[in-house]
Parts: sequence; structure tokens; C-alpha cells
Amino acid sequence: MNFNTALLHAGEDRKEAKGATLPPVYQTSAFQHQSAEELAAIFARKKPGYNYTRTGNPTVTIFENKITKIEKGLASVATASGMAAIANVIFTLTNSGDEIVASNGLYGGTYYFFKDIASLGIKTHFASVNDYDGIEQQINEKTRLIYVESIANPGLEVADIEELAQIARKHQIPLVVDNTIATPYLLNPLEHGANIVINSSSKYINGSGSAISGVITDGGNFDWKQFKNSSFDDYLIFGKLAFIAKLRNSFARDMGACLAPQNAFLNILGLETLGLRMQKACSNALKLAEWFKENHPEVVVNYPGLSDCPCHETADKILNKGYGAILTIRVGSWQRAFALMNNLKLVFIISNIGDTKTLIIHPASTIALHNTQQEREQSGIYDDLLRISVGIEDVEDLIEDFKQAYEKAIEAESQTK
Repeated sequence: MNFNTALLHAGEDRKEAKGATLPPVYQTSAFQHQSAEELAAIFARKKPGYNYTRTGNPTVTIFENKITKIEKGLASVATASGMAAIANVIFTLTNSGDEIVASNGLYGGTYYFFKDIASLGIKTHFASVNDYDGIEQQINEKTRLIYVESIANPGLEVADIEELAQIARKHQIPLVVDNTIATPYLLNPLEHGANIVINSSSKYINGSGSAISGVITDGGNFDWKQFKNSSFDDYLIFGKLAFIAKLRNSFARDMGACLAPQNAFLNILGLETLGLRMQKACSNALKLAEWFKENHPEVVVNYPGLSDCPCHETADKILNKGYGAILTIRVGSWQRAFALMNNLKLVFIISNIGDTKTLIIHPASTIALHNTQQEREQSGIYDDLLRISVGIEDVEDLIEDFKQAYEKAIEAESQTK
């Protein structure tokens, strides 16, 4: 089953829908059973079934199954947000005293989280995503995973997952990849050697900014018997499903960050057009990046699809069907960046990505506000940088909007001198 077909048809039992072309929303907190024995068997994990939506819901299951299919994994677990997905993975894999090696260009929220968990005794070492020697030098007997983003947010470095997977295998630790910006349309990290994939499905998977959610996909390609974490011992009987079994029966269940059925349904709706939206948005992003390069050489444009982008070679190696729908521009000053944003007519000033509409943000004053100057620059964030999440509008209209906004920003600056 090919990608767009899987988006429409995978992961659901049509008989359950009683003829409806969309799955039902099981909007309930709990599920009744025909006998006490049946419910007891479900709690004892001797029989499949649902008892409480915090631990499972049929609508959520359909969403999870669809993600598993398009990420080409073994099983998935959905959560209430992308950050909840990250937290669930990290807490499942680590204990106090353990360590993590992560790329230093991570999304601000993820970076803050890794700093926060230091108070729990979980230390994170950072290195440039494709500095393989630097990453390997940070690994020691306490390291429990390598964590990277397939395309960094907002620095847009593209991770060579195959190289990173070799390092992870050498040290018998899982490679965890946040695939939010690339999406399964452009990349399946599991096919390149990653072991666990995270998507903030609030973004491109949902597509319309209508629901917050996250989802974790296990590739079933890691030997958990060699994993140096004794808390996995009770789950080794599940074989390739050991990670998912531990996740579902510990933090995913007990932290309570479950995905609401209505939000799962909104994600299912969004998934149907993921391929079409990504195709258009990636095309628009490339054309907008090329327009800036050709018409404003003073603007520094960063987009993996440009031949002079430092990560272009890796992007060609790893990505399929496009280079993503995000670009960044450096316009010369903080003041000019704000003026450009304030003069846009079509583009929304929003701290989100992956919408059908084009969105823009000034990372230094928002998502990276609490980072040090050094931390920002390591993430590719500067005072004059703008992140543009390109939507599916007609690209001619987007170019015209940026053209007039940039001209007005330059004009306003000249009048203040």
C-alpha cells in the first residue's frame, strides 16, 4: 500500500464504522463490560480490550495504527502533546543517574526539557548533529540513548541518520529521532536505522492547527536484551515489543498525558491530506527560498533544498520527495525582522509550524528567549533570523506578500536614520 493510499485506508476496520467513511469518535471516559471476569482479564492483560480512555481508546488506536503504517514501524503510542511524547520516551528509557547524548540544535521546548530533567539526575550532553566524533566522545557507560531531530527546528540541519545509527548500534543504545519537520512523507527514520521515532502530530500530521498531540513509534529493531536498564527486565518477554510494553504499562499509563478521542479524530482527518499538503508546501518553500536568493542577495537564506545550503548533500541522501516546508531568513537586524513581520498581510505571526497557512516567528524573542546567546547560536538562532513555516497558498501571493513587507521594512528603517 503506497503512502497516500495508506493515509486513507490503513489502520481501521470498516465494519466497526457501520458504513461510515470516517471512524467513529468514541467520546467516553470508560467502557462497560459484560462480566466481571472480562474486565478482570483486561486489567490482567490476559485479554485485549478497553477499560478507561487514559489507557486506550478505539479512536486513538486507529490513529496510532495509521502512524505505525506510514512510519513503517511495529507499534505506536499517542500522547496529549509532542512534549508529552518526548517525556514518555525519555522516562521509559532512563533512570536517575543515566545520561543522554543529544544534538545541540534542538527545538527550544525539547532543549528546556533536557535541562529540566537534570534535577531528576538525568544528564544530557550536547553535540553538533553531524559531528560524529563529538557525539561518540560524549557516550559512556551511563548513556542510554542518542536523541536528534531529523530536520532541526529552527536551524534546519539535516541529520545523517544512517551514520548516527551506526554509532548507536556500536554502543548498544537506541537512536531516537524526532521526525516532526520531515514527517513520514519525506522520511522514514526507521528505514535508515533509527529505533524510535517521535512526531509532534500537532504540526503537519494534523495540518490545520486544530489539536495538540504527539505520537511515538517503535521500529521493533532494537535488541532490548542488551539494553543496560534493569527496569526493562520484566518486559523482555515481549521481545521486539519490550519498549512499547514498558511504555504502555508505566509512564504512558501513569503520567496521564493521553490523547483525547476528539483530537485523535481531528488528526485522522488531517492525515488524509498529509501527502498532498507536504507536496505543495515543500514546493512553495523552495520557490520562496529561491525568490529571496535571487532578489535579495543581502538576505541570508537557509533551506535544505538550496544547493549552497551546508546540509544539502545530507538532505539529498536522506530525504525523499522534497526538502521540508520551513526556511529561515536573516534580514540584518532585529528591528528589520519585526518590521517585516508586522507588514505581512497573509502570513500569520504564530509560534507553530505545519499549518495549511504560512506562519512566521522571530525565534530569538520567543521559542529561544530563555537560551543563552551561545546556546542560540549553536541552534542557528540569531537576532535577525525569522523562521517561516510555508503553507499551501498560491506561491505567487506569498512572494508578493513578502516582497511588499520587506520593502516596507527597509523603508521604515531608512526613515529612522
